[in-house]
Amino acid sequence: MTYEYDEAVLQCFLENQLQLFPEEVAESEEEAEAFLEDCMAVVVDSAQEVLEYFEEEGIDVEEADEESILEEAEVFDVGDGRYLIVEG
Repeated sequence: MTYEYDEAVLQCFLENQLQLFPEEVAESEEEAEAFLEDCMAVVVDSAQEVLEYFEEEGIDVEEADEESILEEAEVFDVGDGRYLIVEG
């Protein structure tokens, strides 16, 4: 789990931010990075780490399967095996 956002993560957020927010919250990579830092978004390296993150946050995921967790609005698929988790 990391709080560093590379270009792939920032682009993923910029392209998909409307899945979580009713309007765009960032228009550039700089704005996206500042926003993600402000809400302490995390980058994890696998779908399994997404599940572990939700468990650590006290969100009941026992009933949910991996696929449904990955479809949550807070979870962004970076496309390279990593996931960005943004708590709106």
